[in-house]
Amino acid sequence: MDPTYSIVIPAFNEGTRLGPTLKKVLGYVHAQNWDAEVIVVNDGSRDNCAAIASEFKVRLITTENRGLSSARNTGMDAATGEIVVYVDDDAYPDPDWLTYLAAIFRSTNHAAVGGPNIAPPGDGDIAECVVNAPGGPVHVMLSDTEAEHIPGCNMAFRKSCLEAIGGFDTEFRVAGDDVDVCWRIHQRGWTIGFNPAAVVWHHRRNSLRAYWKQQQGYGKAEALLERKWPEKYNAVGHIKWAGRLYGHGLTRMLLRRQHVYFGSWGSAPFQTLCESTPNLITILPTMPEWYLVIAALGGLSALTLLWPKLIFVLPLFALAAGATVWQAILSATQASFPSAPASRRKRAKLFTLTALLHLAQPVARLWGRARHGLTALRRSVPHALILPFPKRATIWTESWRSPEQALELLTRVLRRDGAVLVLGGDYDRWDIEVRGGLLGAARLFMTVEEHGAGKQLFRFRRWPRFNLEAIAAIFVFTFLALGAALDQFWWAYDILALITLVLLGRMLFESACAMAAIARVLERGFEEKK
Repeated sequence: MDPTYSIVIPAFNEGTRLGPTLKKVLGYVHAQNWDAEVIVVNDGSRDNCAAIASEFKVRLITTENRGLSSARNTGMDAATGEIVVYVDDDAYPDPDWLTYLAAIFRSTNHAAVGGPNIAPPGDGDIAECVVNAPGGPVHVMLSDTEAEHIPGCNMAFRKSCLEAIGGFDTEFRVAGDDVDVCWRIHQRGWTIGFNPAAVVWHHRRNSLRAYWKQQQGYGKAEALLERKWPEKYNAVGHIKWAGRLYGHGLTRMLLRRQHVYFGSWGSAPFQTLCESTPNLITILPTMPEWYLVIAALGGLSALTLLWPKLIFVLPLFALAAGATVWQAILSATQASFPSAPASRRKRAKLFTLTALLHLAQPVARLWGRARHGLTALRRSVPHALILPFPKRATIWTESWRSPEQALELLTRVLRRDGAVLVLGGDYDRWDIEVRGGLLGAARLFMTVEEHGAGKQLFRFRRWPRFNLEAIAAIFVFTFLALGAALDQFWWAYDILALITLVLLGRMLFESACAMAAIARVLERGFEEKK
């Protein structure tokens, strides 16, 4: 027997697009005789969303404005179907969309299933450029049929699984809730399926202001996600996806290398073009923080007025800024503009705007991230300080626990205290790393002695870890400051020396914070209470 379906559409100030969405959804449901209900959750809209929805045969639920996640939870609670399907109010599905989603649910045990979202034609020139710009809703694939993340505009869940993980986190009011819910599903050991034929047509932003605001909101969501899932982020503050991103507008990396896959002894039936794994040099210009590097080089270039020998920084500044512009141009060359197939003038206009969006999007993300606490120099461990020197400690216990249980307990307490952790792998000579920020961290290594009758002596060694790039930068600025002093350009010396002291102080401060976080937990032994 096929499961029943509940299609939930959260609505907020999209009255002009909600009507066509409901018309298409209800038309497809009735035409194919699906056992499905349609629920519209009006999240305190200030326009005519409620009036539009009341014209259709749907269940309309109106609440005060509590955010997207809360609206999705309201729809989940009201749903009577075994499968809860979500579509955004600015999107509409393909006629056979639900058929393809249902096929995956019937043939697998996936907790959730998603599909691609494609921008419909005819939304205007700006929307067409936004389609080809970065920051759009993309899916992350682990394989051809299994996803790590599915965007919120096209996702479906077994209601029992969604309820088991507590629904959507209401802290995410605008974005990020779909990423969080996917990670929580994987955390339970469940899987997310994907059907490329389950297409939803999703309108993109059709004004530059709306696009800028959207990207700022995504930056805020990244900051909220990092606080909840610190292990999913690297030291710079970027998500470490296990899968591969698919979608339009992805930034093209510089100096990328491509290889033709032939198979062993030419055995591959089809030759495909594969990209090599990117290195640090190619990744750096894709990060929003790269603009901070450009600003720093620009500031050093300005110091040439105080110390002429710094003229060598100008080419570096020009190279960094030029690489960003060139990358935006290369990324824009991947764009396709169906509305202007033959008009060279219009294609040039759309191409230029797309390249500008590639330049502006990282700035908007960086602004949103910085405003809400996710910056490269964020302080992750707000506790006391301990001098960053190697230390040893022991914990005696007469209640036996395995080493894995002991480390899991320490990890849980550290995270509860607000620490950002990285867990050691199979080839690491450390068990836990506590990040104090971008420049400094501390590591912990544990061994255990068994004394019989359940008695154990746990031995711990902790030591600071300094970022190698930060150490290199400190040496460079120290060298420059000494050079300015020898040439008696004292204003340049003061500024360069101050930068050196700030970097050194920050590195020591972050390591001291991380060391203190570990010491605080070890002092309490294996007691979880504060």
